[in-house]
Amino acid sequence: MAGPGGAPTASMRTMVLVDGEEYLAGEEAASLLGVKRETLYAYVSRGLLRSYRQGIKRQRLYRRSEIDALLRLAPSSADDTAAGSAAARAIRPAEVPLAESWIRE
Repeated sequence: MAGPGGAPTASMRTMVLVDGEEYLAGEEAASLLGVKRETLYAYVSRGLLRSYRQGIKRQRLYRRSEIDALLRLAPSSADDTAAGSAAARAIRPAEVPLAESWIRE
């Protein structure tokens, strides 16, 4: 996709396609999850998400399908209010805790 004037959009610059699989740079992955990059790294260290090295570069990539799966774990508050019923609120998938709650300096 191109932005106005044919310039690449930010998401084009941060998405890499390898063997038909989409990978995202850290900034894009963190943005989609709604967390800071530090939290993204904590998710990797806790085994909630995997990161992949891009060639010999230091940059880490995150598989788009894994980001999407992590997003499905914890529905947003907008989804909760849309569901509305007590039964829908009672059966909830495990939520991923914020990194700040389990990371020490």
